[in-house]
Amino acid sequence: MTGFDPIGEGDEPQRAPTPVELLALEDEAAQRAVLRGLTRPQKRELLARWAAWAHPGQLPPPGAWRVWLVMAGRGFGKTRAGAEWVSALARADGSLRIALVGRTNDEVRKVMVEGESGLFAVARPGEKFHWASVAGVLRFPSGAHGFVYSSRNPEKLRGPQHHAAWCDELAKWANPDATWDNLMLGLRLGATQRTLVTTTPRPIPLVRRIEGDPGTATTRGGTADNHHLSTEYVETMQRLYGGTRLGRQELEGELIDDVEGALWTRDMIEKARAAAPEHFRRVVVGVDPPLSASQEADACGIVAVGLGPDDIGYVLGDRSVKGLSPEGWARAVNRAAEEFGADRVVAEANNGGAMVESVLRGARQSLPIRLVHATRGKAPRAEPVAALFESGQAKFAGRFPELEDELAGLGVAGRYEGPGRSPDRADAMVWALTELMLGRRRPVPRFALLRF
Repeated sequence: MTGFDPIGEGDEPQRAPTPVELLALEDEAAQRAVLRGLTRPQKRELLARWAAWAHPGQLPPPGAWRVWLVMAGRGFGKTRAGAEWVSALARADGSLRIALVGRTNDEVRKVMVEGESGLFAVARPGEKFHWASVAGVLRFPSGAHGFVYSSRNPEKLRGPQHHAAWCDELAKWANPDATWDNLMLGLRLGATQRTLVTTTPRPIPLVRRIEGDPGTATTRGGTADNHHLSTEYVETMQRLYGGTRLGRQELEGELIDDVEGALWTRDMIEKARAAAPEHFRRVVVGVDPPLSASQEADACGIVAVGLGPDDIGYVLGDRSVKGLSPEGWARAVNRAAEEFGADRVVAEANNGGAMVESVLRGARQSLPIRLVHATRGKAPRAEPVAALFESGQAKFAGRFPELEDELAGLGVAGRYEGPGRSPDRADAMVWALTELMLGRRRPVPRFALLRF
């Protein structure tokens, strides 16, 4: 056997490792030493080896896909992946006509062509382009051509033909459907036509249509997948936006939809965030007990809310648990009551009311418990509470992703389209805020329930 043996084992003499093989090792000191010792031509050669630097999400997927959809968070390296993919196509075939499509001509120029990770930035030493920026035509060193198009003028794509296309930030396009359809109708040159879409996710119909097409290969990912980003940047972004809708979309690359007729839209949840006051007039813990203790059963919803001195209700914490025995979730309720200094625990008693009270009393005899009985479905019960958030009388004092996903799945007419079989966390919050703010017949503006 011949070749580089990093461990030093084997019976045959081993050749000296190449610089690339040394850089593949995890010893950072050895990597730095290798980089310092490279000549200028070697450094240029190393930089040209894109596959050695890219993370898996930046490399084209296998298979006979027609559209490669890279739907990922900011900093994932989408633009670099697009520029490298287009450059590789152009180097391989000088006859190609490639469409470069963005929200505006200016964004194509500043990001896709001239940007820090654009086509010029990934050029190899000695490669020279002819860039007619006003006309929007880029001639690659091989002779291949790139043509700039804007989503603001989809009619310009009616007629031109192309072999391939790179579409950037499609979810922000001005006329997404017309631009995409005209592009696809003109993508008919050559034996194989392929399109790369690099975009931050937004739940527009075109994104859903492209993702659902059988000819699409989808790559998903988040900011943290790019190990070339500084740890400080990633940690700061997570601290500022982690758990919010914006963070889940822009950092994690998650495609988040609003349920039609949702009682809590994602925008409404984001606008309802506020810092908690230093003290509260009253604190209530809401509980939605599970029917069984199995892992497949519903969770035990446990949510704490507090009434601030400003007369606003604040969601303080989600301490819901799953898969515990009655004694186990009762102890979790007790811990939540102690943590937030609850004046009362409100528990739904439709399924075994006496048992619910018994297990809660078993956790702590002095626990102030009030059992409530549901006479309506979860969604109808939630409507007056949703109105509190719409009118500014209730806020989220933090980020509660699992609770928020359930709230966003509650729709009018009793529909639930969120995660799991039942919105247990949401129901616990509804019980708690109903006790805290609506039990005193607090008026709720009727206009808040109107939806246009």
